[in-house]
Amino acid sequence: MLLIDCPWCGPRDDEEFHYGGEAHILRPRDAAALSDEAFADYLFMQQNPKGPHLERWSHNHGCRRWFNMLRNTATNEILEIYPMGEKPKTEAGQAAYAANWRRETAAEKNALSGEGS
Repeated sequence: MLLIDCPWCGPRDDEEFHYGGEAHILRPRDAAALSDEAFADYLFMQQNPKGPHLERWSHNHGCRRWFNMLRNTATNEILEIYPMGEKPKTEAGQAAYAANWRRETAAEKNALSGEGS
């Protein structure tokens, strides 16, 4: 059993939560502008590290809100939990964020195009 500390509801059994994939991966703004290979990379390629990994989680059987988590995939230790829209604050979280190769993909560049307009 994994005990997850929901930022709004407090500690709960992991059965109340739903894993939502990698955190901090943006959806392309114009998917049609991507090649089939670039869009397939966005959909199917995942980082899958052994060690600290940034993930999105939803508290389905509670407040139903989404949040981000830094979890060590080798030990299941939860290192940090923080709200959506924020970046990790711990050193391990910042290192995992900086090491994510997915932010260098064509899909990510497409997602960032037009930001601030």
